[in-house]
Amino acid sequence: MPISFEFASSISEVREYKNELKSTNPFEFLDYFYALEQSKSACKETGWTPKHIYSKEKNNINGFIPIYIKDNSYGEFVFDQQWAYALQRANRNYFPKLITATPFTPCITNKLFSDSHSLKNKLIDMTLDMMEQENIETWHILFPDEESKKIFKEKNFIKRSGYRFVWQNKGYADFDDFLSKFTSRQRKNINNERRSLSKEKIEFFYKDYDDIKNSDWDLFYRFYCVTYHERMQNPYLTRNFFDLVHAKKKNLKPVLFFAKKNNEIIAASLCFESAKTLYGRHWGSTSHIKNLHFETCYYQGIEYCIQKGIEIFDPGIQGEYKIRRGFEPIECNSFHFIKSDDFREAIKSFCSQEAIEIRNYIESCKKYTPFKKTDRIIK
Repeated sequence: MPISFEFASSISEVREYKNELKSTNPFEFLDYFYALEQSKSACKETGWTPKHIYSKEKNNINGFIPIYIKDNSYGEFVFDQQWAYALQRANRNYFPKLITATPFTPCITNKLFSDSHSLKNKLIDMTLDMMEQENIETWHILFPDEESKKIFKEKNFIKRSGYRFVWQNKGYADFDDFLSKFTSRQRKNINNERRSLSKEKIEFFYKDYDDIKNSDWDLFYRFYCVTYHERMQNPYLTRNFFDLVHAKKKNLKPVLFFAKKNNEIIAASLCFESAKTLYGRHWGSTSHIKNLHFETCYYQGIEYCIQKGIEIFDPGIQGEYKIRRGFEPIECNSFHFIKSDDFREAIKSFCSQEAIEIRNYIESCKKYTPFKKTDRIIK
């Protein structure tokens, strides 16, 4: 039976079939995309119109690329507003555009789901044909993994450089062992931050995917909303999203970290766990206490990784303040297909120059790392 190719207007259409798609982290599961779409967090009304492509043989899905049509750049974390402005000044349309990403989730993931190299190429080609038919100018692949990068590079997508800060577990016995690799001054700074919260009699505990209850999501969502409301923004994620995550928590592996003072929960952060990586995603607090954010979002996660033997803690993009807390910069990438020759050449030139600046930035970060020279990712 020949392989057929279809575009889906929702992830629910894809989930109707059996599939042989492999997932190595929570954000690659169809269940995660389903939670985003079914909860109306990522939908047409919020600027994320599903246009997923999949291939199937004998009612079994053997290939898949998550794709959304977008008419804005919100919730992507790879910033292309200058590109849109440049094209619009030339009286041409930048939007709608195609995005291959996990909505609101700037984590490195597989973007081409298939065991077949030729099938991955065919899925890309079918998408490019669709772009031509629907007069879509650009397609953006955000935070692809190494295997995906190779294929998009082969297909002449433009590579764009970015950076993120990650923590690497070097077999630390405990948090003190981790701090022992710091210079004495920076070690003292971190200890002072943690001690300040102890003086406030703030305690911390976590619940992993085996222990989380529905009521924990009610509590967390209140904190999560505070973070956005303080910025005069609406939260990206609806309350129902977390119910749907909870229903598939054995696959998606959420971990909640809580801060408690005087028997009252005052802050929480949400991470997701894979075999090798802990991903920091969201946080919030109803109390403005100095250093509470660093402890809830970073130090508790580091302790969890040490305890569980997890290799990498990726707390999310941006935030230079992470450097002196033991997170080190690494390069990450996005890939971009630009249909028009003149615009493609302009973007290629922009990305080439930007890549030099990113490499220089990562190099300059060496000056601010708290680690002794013998204990750095970047020497």
